[in-house]
Amino acid sequence: MATEDMTTTPATPAGTPPTQTPQPQSQTPPSQTPPKAASTSRVDRSFGSRPPADTSTAGTTTIADGVVAKVAGIAAREVSGVYALGGGGARMMGAIREAVSATDYAQGVNVEVGETQAAADITIVVEYPAPVQDVASNVRAAVSGAISKLVGLEVVEVNVEVNDVHLPSDDSEEESRVS
Repeated sequence: MATEDMTTTPATPAGTPPTQTPQPQSQTPPSQTPPKAASTSRVDRSFGSRPPADTSTAGTTTIADGVVAKVAGIAAREVSGVYALGGGGARMMGAIREAVSATDYAQGVNVEVGETQAAADITIVVEYPAPVQDVASNVRAAVSGAISKLVGLEVVEVNVEVNDVHLPSDDSEEESRVS
């Protein structure tokens, strides 16, 4: 058991009583030292210098399939010669959505997303008289570039299915039937 010896120190200012300070006579053996509390925080909360901004930090980023599909759909729509995305039923539902201002940018796009890679299947309608092979090739390049640049995934495959060709006369027929 540790004992303490009380010693007195001389008074410093005149008229103040001497103070007593405990002086340990022996120390507790290391085997009886209380254990230190383990830190439960995952974050260092010390107020030291901050690390540089370019240091990578721990954690994960998960990108939903819908995000990749939307990026791919927007990129495909921007290609010259693409009239619409999706098959007949999807385009009909898309027309209803657009009527209520709820455009589905992922319409006609199906993606598969892994941790570092993505693959996309795009269904398009080509405007007549645009060269179908050129439009499909441009869609493939645009979708691949957008996913790589904006999402940061490696694109392993972009399949383009040309579902229909849109004729300018298709629009005028609907207007003449309404008269």
